[in-house]
Amino acid sequence: MNRSEMLEQLRIDRSGDGPSRARRRWVLALVAALVVAVGVGAWFWTRPSPPAVQIAVARSAGQGPAAVLDASGYVTARRQATVSAKITGKVTEVLIEEGMRVKEGDVLARLDDTEARAQMQLSQAQLTAARSQLAEVKAMLVQAERDFERQQELLRRQLIAEQTMDAARAQRDMFRARLSNLEEQVRVAQESVGVARVQLDNTEVRAPFSGVVVAKAAQPGEMISPISAGGGFTRTGIGTIVDMDSLEIQVDVNESFINRVTPGQSVEAILNAYPDWKIPGSVIAIIPTADRNKATVKVRVAIKLADPRIVPDMGVRVSFLSAPSGSRDGKVVGGVLVPVQAVREDGKSAVVFVLVDGKVQRRTVSLGQSVGGERRVSSGLAEGDRVVLSPPASLRDGDAVKVANGG
Repeated sequence: MNRSEMLEQLRIDRSGDGPSRARRRWVLALVAALVVAVGVGAWFWTRPSPPAVQIAVARSAGQGPAAVLDASGYVTARRQATVSAKITGKVTEVLIEEGMRVKEGDVLARLDDTEARAQMQLSQAQLTAARSQLAEVKAMLVQAERDFERQQELLRRQLIAEQTMDAARAQRDMFRARLSNLEEQVRVAQESVGVARVQLDNTEVRAPFSGVVVAKAAQPGEMISPISAGGGFTRTGIGTIVDMDSLEIQVDVNESFINRVTPGQSVEAILNAYPDWKIPGSVIAIIPTADRNKATVKVRVAIKLADPRIVPDMGVRVSFLSAPSGSRDGKVVGGVLVPVQAVREDGKSAVVFVLVDGKVQRRTVSLGQSVGGERRVSSGLAEGDRVVLSPPASLRDGDAVKVANGG
């Protein structure tokens, strides 16, 4: 075999590698696509979600009334009562629970009525007996009247002695006296039945007015009394009822600013529990006395909106309103009003975040005076801008956010 033949045998035939190399390229491309997809999916699931924020709309400073004074107070009820029994007794049944609505006259609890019921039965029996005796005496008096008339006729004919006539007259007068006495006994017996009925009714504790039960103070088996007794082992009340229609607000106003408050003045009240809810109201009266220790004057404020969320003893902030907040001496003041929670202090400047197309824009603003729970912004914002309330410290210009309150 010569050298050229030997070299020909050692040559590698590459004609069959084409399909194999193409398959390898497709496999590598598929693996690369899977890696990219996994990476994208991992980024999608692990990327931080946009923070949820609450939004408020900037309104013109020329709309609505302006607050001339802010004060704090509490919701109070003008009609509230701790209901007790009129008598001392043992509780057998309590029919109320906290939060229950009751109407005037509803039975709240019952006391042991064994003695009262027995007394009622005795009084009724005494009345029945007195009426029976009265009927008997009436019949006897009728007979005595007839006998007296016959004796008179016989005396005129001189058929009987004067003594017989006197006996008939005495018999008639005696029955008349007994009749009068028994009529009085029947009246007394009727009064006794009435008293016994009242005592029996007193074993049922009833609601003095319509309202809501806010406290339940007694349980079956306990003793209850209208006065404190029993060395602390006797209850003095069944429960407490509040007339929710009598709710109002009482605030203490510094005496230096009481000249800004007048009866009938409009107010806006904000409950501490619902800071974004403004409740309309008006001044009922200024109590004509001052607290020398606190240098304050108490003011009563009517609540114009009835709502089950308003309950006694809630803390409340009240803004006393006067002329429209956008006017001053007849001139309209520019700018907009935003909630104070929307303003963030950044060194010597103030900034707000405005929501635009799902992202926030950081804006430096110029601030004016506070108006109730709002702040006047003289520049940097326009009416209708949607501002972020209480922006998180991590919020930056251009960040995407999610609206939590649908604003």
